[in-house]
Amino acid sequence: MVLTATAAWAQDPYRLASPVTNLATLFTDLFGPSGLIVDSEATLPGEQPHSAHFNSDFQSNFSKFNTALVNQFVTVPLPSPASGFTYRFDPSLGVFERTTQSFGPILAERAETVGARRVSFGFASQHFTFDTVEGLDLHKVPAIFTHDGAQLRGGREDVVTTVNSIEATVTQFTTFVTMGVTDRFDISVAVPLVTNNLTVVSDATIQRLGTTNILTHFFRLANGDVGNRRLFTAVGSAAGVGDLTVRMKTTIEKTPSAGLAVGLDIRLPTGDQMNLLGTGAAGFQPFAIVSGAYQKFSPHANVSYQWNGTSILAGNPATGESGNFPDQVGYAAGADVSVTGRATVGFDLLGRYLLNHERLRSEEFHALDGKSTFSNIAFFTDSFNALSGAVGLKINPFGRLLLDANLLFALDDHGVRDRVTPLIGFEYSF
Repeated sequence: MVLTATAAWAQDPYRLASPVTNLATLFTDLFGPSGLIVDSEATLPGEQPHSAHFNSDFQSNFSKFNTALVNQFVTVPLPSPASGFTYRFDPSLGVFERTTQSFGPILAERAETVGARRVSFGFASQHFTFDTVEGLDLHKVPAIFTHDGAQLRGGREDVVTTVNSIEATVTQFTTFVTMGVTDRFDISVAVPLVTNNLTVVSDATIQRLGTTNILTHFFRLANGDVGNRRLFTAVGSAAGVGDLTVRMKTTIEKTPSAGLAVGLDIRLPTGDQMNLLGTGAAGFQPFAIVSGAYQKFSPHANVSYQWNGTSILAGNPATGESGNFPDQVGYAAGADVSVTGRATVGFDLLGRYLLNHERLRSEEFHALDGKSTFSNIAFFTDSFNALSGAVGLKINPFGRLLLDANLLFALDDHGVRDRVTPLIGFEYSF
């Protein structure tokens, strides 16, 4: 794991600041341990030096971006651990026979199990490049910093405007194994390896609304001069095991053309939450699946509820205070179609309803001078729906090997979103 941070001026991009110790505290570390402080040569009564400290919800609350980010990639639908090859033992013939013509969905589930004493092994890689948060371009997030005691007016009316660029990428490699205990009961384990990269650049400008003397509030440049602008940059990366998931699934009703299954996902908090590799919270997700098989056409629908425990990411990573990681309802509906004996195409609509989740919205900041306005953001808690679509392809080149490819795409701008997330992987059944 490598974690670094720099603070740079437009005139001198090489000046260094304190390193970032954890990705979870990157936002609070961005401006240094004391927050955003500008230089000043003004003096207070009694000839005391003036230290101009500016405050914003951005630094204190935008760390909740971590919760949304981690929640996004730990709850994104994983490739179905159920094998594309499903079998049933025919006692009259003494052999296993396939139960469906299609190879099944990629991100959703079908009711079929892999079959008694059968094992399915698979691997999938997904790469997330997050683009927006609540519809805001992550490379242009505004935030206003106000002076301590701004209500006292005078020179304290000055504000610092910032335009913040956030680059967040996550690569997730997931290995999963499914074992058929009986013809109706499976146990699966999914082990993700996660690589995170997070970069934040804050372009800060002093807006002189209550002062005229540049020496009252300024940024010291590398050559000793004074200026109104400074760039703050924090860069961090981390890699390791994410949160493991154990799944138990059983088919409770099965006919030649339809099936009903229920199950339980147990998420273990094995990922390092302070470096955004996992949630830091145990999770329990009961689910139900209904699916059908009508020659080459196989529809399916899933519904689930995710209970989560407490996590520092949902509280305050800087102080270690824990909070409740948001629960959510998951649902999916779609179909997979066997286009040839060796290829299946799948289509899915996937949704998540997140309960009491941290969100943000754009708003106008009205300065105390009664004239100046600047773009800003505000934070609030709300429940919301996040909808995605998926289209995928499974190809059987030979034997029991399946090659998987899928595109997951956002259908709204709620929460932290990656417009298009590609997936590639394979499955093999024994």
